[in-house]
Amino acid sequence: MMECKPAQTPLTSKLQWHEKGEPISDPSVYQRMVGKFIYLTITRPDISYSVSLASQFMHSPTLVHWEIVKRILRSLKGSIGRGIIMKNNGSNHILAYTNADWAGNALDRKSTTGFCTFVGGNLVTWKSKKQIVIARSSAEAEYRAMTSTACELIWLKCLLFELGFTSMAHMSLYCDNQAAMHIASSNPVFHERTKHIEVDCHYIRAQVQSKVIDTMFTRSHDQLVDLFTKALDST
Repeated sequence: MMECKPAQTPLTSKLQWHEKGEPISDPSVYQRMVGKFIYLTITRPDISYSVSLASQFMHSPTLVHWEIVKRILRSLKGSIGRGIIMKNNGSNHILAYTNADWAGNALDRKSTTGFCTFVGGNLVTWKSKKQIVIARSSAEAEYRAMTSTACELIWLKCLLFELGFTSMAHMSLYCDNQAAMHIASSNPVFHERTKHIEVDCHYIRAQVQSKVIDTMFTRSHDQLVDLFTKALDST
């Protein structure tokens, strides 16, 4: 596809999902291509969401799924030199953005967790992954995403400590869901919304109460993690 027309985004926002479709003749070609995409996400976070979608159909890919693969290739064709730039900003502050696309999967209505973390202003880790359970509310989906991000922040703090960075300020966790933030701070008004959440999801509450993580509100149009939870238009 070296002569293909480049695409501005790795996934079209008008993609229509179907439970059944015509299977491709050789699934191994699809599997090898998606495997290479997974490796490429180490330095190309912009394709993480589309690769996450494509990897969910490794065992029985159809022509619709193959179109996703070709769209990713077209996107890469137009952005071959794109990558991650890191520089010394004179800081080791750790912060993260987290978000969830509630019931975004049209096939099983599971939500997608997305987060990215920064150390000293440099992007270091990110994730786009479908949640294993169906969230009954957007607050629940966001709260599960916050928990995954909190685990990543704790891991980063421990890693930096082992590397010799002993003096670090509180880590910041940015979220655009007010209800999830209130649940994390143990607001009794939102107790009814936490009864159906798994016990391990209360891990973040302990981190917030112990002042290890500070939850910060960010407006939806300033949310960086939309890149990892949904297909975005080029505008």
